[in-house]
Amino acid sequence: MQKRKKFMMAFMMPVLLCFCLFLTGCGNEAELENKSTVLTLENGEITADTLYNELKDQYGINILLDLLDHQILDEKYPTTEEETTSIDSQISLMKAQYNNDNDAFLSAIQQYLGVENEDELREMLSLEYKRNQAVEDYIKEHIEDDEVNEYYDSEIIGDMQVRHILIKPDTNQDMTQEEQDAAKEAAREEAEDLIRQLDEGADFQELAKEHSDDTGSASDGGFIDYFNKDSNMDENFYEASKNLEVGKYTEEPIESTYGYHIILKEDQKEKPALDEVKESILEDLMNEKLDNDNTLYYETLIDVREAAGLEFKDDTLKQQYDDLMNQLIESARNSSAS
Repeated sequence: MQKRKKFMMAFMMPVLLCFCLFLTGCGNEAELENKSTVLTLENGEITADTLYNELKDQYGINILLDLLDHQILDEKYPTTEEETTSIDSQISLMKAQYNNDNDAFLSAIQQYLGVENEDELREMLSLEYKRNQAVEDYIKEHIEDDEVNEYYDSEIIGDMQVRHILIKPDTNQDMTQEEQDAAKEAAREEAEDLIRQLDEGADFQELAKEHSDDTGSASDGGFIDYFNKDSNMDENFYEASKNLEVGKYTEEPIESTYGYHIILKEDQKEKPALDEVKESILEDLMNEKLDNDNTLYYETLIDVREAAGLEFKDDTLKQQYDDLMNQLIESARNSSAS
């Protein structure tokens, strides 16, 4: 039954493409201008119109959405080396999940993704890549100047240079939760003791060389060269560094995913001009909006299609489209709430 369905899907694409060339509006239901007979039997015939309506009811909206988005996006977003690299990487990860067993990989994508082979998978991933591009561009185009200015004032700073001392909790997976908590508390107390030593005049670099568990920087006195928000620093580490004055160190240990830090800010560059960082601000704001609202992706796709002049001539397909998009939005909303 599964193979039969896949055969039908492969067959329907060119069929529906041909049918679309002959559609005409009749009230609120599209029908074929050419009502020619597809086949005849002793007891009757099947017309192109009958076949079209059957295919439309069962598969129409899914195929139509792909056709629609290809029509909108393929010219605006031609395939680039970056897209190809991204798709290659995704497929390599998929294959690795099946130990690079090609038969197992093909069986999985046929069962779970509804594609017959790797070429079809690439086409599917390419369309999703272009959809993502369209969504991101549309959101960035509709970000107000006030949002950009507010983000610039509150979030953009000059690159920072710091030193730090890291104290890692001595934990392992075999420990109970109580033992892990005790190890974390011991690490925090050690960091607090080092801060007391700094308050009494101890040299930061010497303490880092002697006590820091960051093997990459300890021998250099805990030195970390210029970094900023886009440097993949731990968020707590970044915020603590941002809030320090040059020449000051943190008065309390800063907890991160690695342990407890004592941070000394050594230098900070001047804040860049707005026009130098506007594109990165738009990128950050766009990502924030998508992260904070799971429904925004689908709502934006609706807007992208409407901006391209989408207008349904068939009430059945319009209802199927509305139902599908509402289901996707509701599913995204529910996943966000859970």
